[in-house]
Amino acid sequence: MSQDISRRSFLKGGLAAAGALGLSGVPMPPSARAAGGRELATLIDIRKCIGCEACVEACKDVNEPKFPEPEKPFPKMYPSRVKVADWSDDRDTMDRLTPYNWLFIQEATVTIDGKEETLTIPRRCMHCQNPPCADLCPWGAARKLKNGITVIHPDICLGGSKCKNVCPWHIPQRQTGVGLYLDILPSFAGNGVMFKCDRCYNRIDQGELPACIEACPENVQEIGPRDEIVRKAHGIAKEIGGYIYGEKENGGTNTIYVSPVPFEELNRAIERGPGRPHLKPVKDAMAHADNLAKAMVIAPFAGIAAAVAKIVKTTKGTGNTDTATRGNPEVNNNESR
Repeated sequence: MSQDISRRSFLKGGLAAAGALGLSGVPMPPSARAAGGRELATLIDIRKCIGCEACVEACKDVNEPKFPEPEKPFPKMYPSRVKVADWSDDRDTMDRLTPYNWLFIQEATVTIDGKEETLTIPRRCMHCQNPPCADLCPWGAARKLKNGITVIHPDICLGGSKCKNVCPWHIPQRQTGVGLYLDILPSFAGNGVMFKCDRCYNRIDQGELPACIEACPENVQEIGPRDEIVRKAHGIAKEIGGYIYGEKENGGTNTIYVSPVPFEELNRAIERGPGRPHLKPVKDAMAHADNLAKAMVIAPFAGIAAAVAKIVKTTKGTGNTDTATRGNPEVNNNESR
């Protein structure tokens, strides 16, 4: 492993920094640009990842305008069990998911062909095809776009953590002191805004690659129509005798991993816990009748919440510069939820 560690250290100090600082607007592959309304998925071949964190740095750099700028001191919350979640003084944290770090690298030391090796795995939102976060958010703040990206609308989110609770991987992370709750119920609402990877939806709208894909020096990821990505994943898995994760988990996701070892083995080897998602098999959360019924009941509130957010924002004035509203995914015909 010494050569791998040396190579990783070199790239982390050299190529990784160059990649993160030199994003040049490389266009989307033709097949991705011509998806024609089909869902886009990403293929992550973890054999190629060297853990240099160029993708993590690029994600932070490109999405910084979307990061929250909380107002302090925070309102005292009732009941007291609603705890403050403040990452604003820990923005440089890179070893887990936070409101300021939407992508991180997990490590798993496993045995391959009788030799111990460490695999590094980029982790972020899985962008489910039928996302429980979008279907079960009481205010419709989380929603799935037609191109398969799931986003959280910061103008509507009250930070109640429903999206995190129903997410099989507990991906979204909360920041206290930003968002609509400060204007309507500062002591009783959800205590902030939830944040996660939005797969650089705004760059994709401009025909550009997500920052993490563009900055990677090893071409670990590629993006394209989901059917093509799944077909490529199966081709790689067949070639190497490998394994696939994300094709069927939670009913199917738009993040497809390929590994040379079983994901059960990777799951045992990775560090798990808050902000560090697992790699276990996941049943379809929205296949349950109760969840489907809840989604139908909740759906009408999305329009109400959007109207409330618009009124509050208008009342505060067009000069509002709250960073929780910057880089906003507009509610338009490009969204299906």
